[in-house]
Amino acid sequence: MDNQFRYEASSDSAAMSAKSPPEGASWRDFVTVTKPGIIRSNLIAAFAGYWVASGWDVQYGRLILTLIGTMLVMASACVFNNYFDRDLDMKMERTRDRGLPTGRLKPTTVLLYAIGLGILGLFVLFAFSGILAGLFGIVGMFVYVVVYTLWLKRTSTWSTSVGAISGAMPPVIGYVAVTGRVDLGAWLLFAMLFLWQPPHFWALGIRRKEEYRAAGFPLLPVVKGTRRTQFQMIPYVLLLIPIPFIMYAYDYAGIFYLIISAGLSIAWLILNLRGFQAKDEEVWAKKSFFFSINYLTISLIVLVLNTIHG
Repeated sequence: MDNQFRYEASSDSAAMSAKSPPEGASWRDFVTVTKPGIIRSNLIAAFAGYWVASGWDVQYGRLILTLIGTMLVMASACVFNNYFDRDLDMKMERTRDRGLPTGRLKPTTVLLYAIGLGILGLFVLFAFSGILAGLFGIVGMFVYVVVYTLWLKRTSTWSTSVGAISGAMPPVIGYVAVTGRVDLGAWLLFAMLFLWQPPHFWALGIRRKEEYRAAGFPLLPVVKGTRRTQFQMIPYVLLLIPIPFIMYAYDYAGIFYLIISAGLSIAWLILNLRGFQAKDEEVWAKKSFFFSINYLTISLIVLVLNTIHG
């Protein structure tokens, strides 16, 4: 199996090279390899975590440095992910035009780029945001690069759930940069991002199931099918519903956040339950995927605006 995979990857690479020589790398390739979409959403989460912990009494210089450090650490993890997945990316339609699979970016260059971003990001976090923020930055990188990318993504359907730990680090980094401790607020922010990720990514996985199958990723929809994936999405979305109630009860956020975030969670749950009767699973999965993006964005914005004053 492994030899066959390597042969197919080599054949794909050779065929690509035979068609046309790769162009030189542009600055866009170096930006794209950091996965700016992921960075953008996680920076909003880090900002929200910092703001909630500050209670509107914000040290803006520290906030900016925390966001910079978090951005660099996340960018490093994403570049490492692209580096290690470069052969598999050749097999997927949505990734085969990236800088590494096409040859515009050299693997050694990308590896050094990832290392440099990681060192700089961790330095900023440890120096300006505190020891806990730096440690959580290390946890996020380790889980995403080693546990998720190098291990579970290639071997287990648990990759999405375990990998969600890394995606839940940004709001915690922002929070502990202010408080210097892990308390209920940090855990609630962690839970919100952790629970959101699997159903969000599985909706994408259902839409792109055949691409992931062709690339050899043992994603849950590929291994267990759409129906099993739909069942597994429900507990995650269901557990999101109590979070705004707890944040309101313990004065982390106000009534508007409670109403809007809880309402969005319930609406997402209803949408996912309707998926069991959907005639076109891809159309339903697309709706669930885009709803999840709006859910997170709106919830975090309202959380920031409706944070209780310190």
